[in-house]
Amino acid sequence: MQTFVLTVLRTYYLLLPLCCEGLCQVGTMQEFLQNISRYPRFLVTIILGILLNVAQPFAPLFKRPSTAIATSGLVLAGFAFLVFTLRAMLGLNVS
Repeated sequence: MQTFVLTVLRTYYLLLPLCCEGLCQVGTMQEFLQNISRYPRFLVTIILGILLNVAQPFAPLFKRPSTAIATSGLVLAGFAFLVFTLRAMLGLNVS
């Protein structure tokens, strides 16, 4: 998992100069749109890196079946608590 994160970050730093080299040149609208279309890829890369770094300390808990079941149950319970709390706060009723 750590090598994947390093590969993603290395790719990000290799592509960064390619995005910034055209800042001083006058371009066309097509070049502008191509440049803008790259930003979602960088956003996904950053979010994926953050999620992998947050999940990495919990990876040993999934090696044994008993701790994997307990950890999965806690994650699902936390997600359900969050969903029900937000529904109650926002007044959303699914009928």
